[in-house]
Amino acid sequence: MPRSIAIALAVCVACLGADKKPAEGMASSEAVQITARAYTDRQEIKQLIGYELDDSISVVEVRLVPKDGKKLSVVWDDFTLRSDKDGQHSTPFAPSQIAGSSALVLTSSRGPSIGADPGGPVWGPPTGGRPRRLGGNGGSMGNTPDAGQPAAKVETTAGQDPLLAALKAKVLPEKETTEPLSGLLYFYLEGKLKPKDLELRYQGSAGKLSLRFKPTSLP
Repeated sequence: MPRSIAIALAVCVACLGADKKPAEGMASSEAVQITARAYTDRQEIKQLIGYELDDSISVVEVRLVPKDGKKLSVVWDDFTLRSDKDGQHSTPFAPSQIAGSSALVLTSSRGPSIGADPGGPVWGPPTGGRPRRLGGNGGSMGNTPDAGQPAAKVETTAGQDPLLAALKAKVLPEKETTEPLSGLLYFYLEGKLKPKDLELRYQGSAGKLSLRFKPTSLP
């Protein structure tokens, strides 16, 4: 292949990569419009936050726009991210559960039932503390690891954690607002996922909404 053609192809590939946009979804009720972008690629997440995250952390960028001056109460646990691939679903993790002096290290204890629905959502209390998978069909409640359930342990680190500071700075604020509000939510879902596999559910003061993620050309 002539050198000029090879260079032209490389430039085209680079341009295509530069134009790639995150998958986006939108839904609205009488009280709020929600726009969200899903990030599951490690490099995209690193570019968004400035640091690498664990492979099991998916990030959703959320923008909430209250309608007609209505007051909206924003709470992390109003959001759930669900995977179509195996039914996993998770409420958001607080930044302190992902990084910092008491970050939670989640490891899979899956047995022969790899790829099956583990029987309930992974729940991470926003105030910190040990996450657990809530009981479902065939699942169990509490902190005792079971087949198909992630085991959690606390990993302590010394000093200030710049990752924790970045996560806190970018997280969606929990507050009451009548103005547009944006930020990131961090979810724990195991396995290799793509945005098209995910559904973001909202159930809060503005009603119930569901968002699916599709490719977008928006900036």
